[in-house]
Amino acid sequence: MNEEKRSVAGFKTYVIVWLCLLLLTVLTVAVSGMKMGASGSLTSVVIATIKASLILLFFMHLKYERFLITAMLLLTVMTIAVIIGLTFFDVWYRY
Repeated sequence: MNEEKRSVAGFKTYVIVWLCLLLLTVLTVAVSGMKMGASGSLTSVVIATIKASLILLFFMHLKYERFLITAMLLLTVMTIAVIIGLTFFDVWYRY
């Protein structure tokens, strides 16, 4: 049988990613306590996007998958983002 060799992150990589996630969580809590207005929400969304990317890439091993798997996931996420965006656009102009 043909077996593919895949490189998987080691324990050290997982610990570093986990520490980054903890740091970003602390940063999110700190930003939520500041009175930043609309830019505070944008900052929180950017931090959440970075955290989600780290989880997808390392803990869900997307970094080590083929391009087709990654492309299908990105296509799905973009479709959901467009649907949510159109919903917000509709609600914004309705009221």
